Amino acid sequence: MKTVLIVEDDKVLSLLLGKMVQKLDLSLIGNATKGREAIEKVRDLKPDLILMDIMLEDDVDGIDAVLTLRKENIETPVIFITGNSDAYNRERAKSTNYVRYLIKPISFDLLKESLAEVNW
Repeated sequence: MKTVLIVEDDKVLSLLLGKMVQKLDLSLIGNATKGREAIEKVRDLKPDLILMDIMLEDDVDGIDAVLTLRKENIETPVIFITGNSDAYNRERAKSTNYVRYLIKPISFDLLKESLAEVNW
């Protein structure tokens, strides 16, 4: 079973995403609310996919967290799920080689469709 790490600082949204992940027959192996925590969990848990918010609780946002992982040659697929539709963050995210950049709120069907693009 494929594993997913959810990085989201909104607890309600994190729970909702977790339920969607399980409904898609994926295994939720962890949650993080901070960029630094996300980096550590990816290193330790080695998920098959990361659902990543951009604005997090600490000084490391989701894009910086993914860039840190990429510098370590950790190429885990990432789907950004964010409230930030601005051009600045979209441009920054391009260098992370993400799978999809989704704007909140997202539906179950949109997440399912996005998973079809993941190179498992």
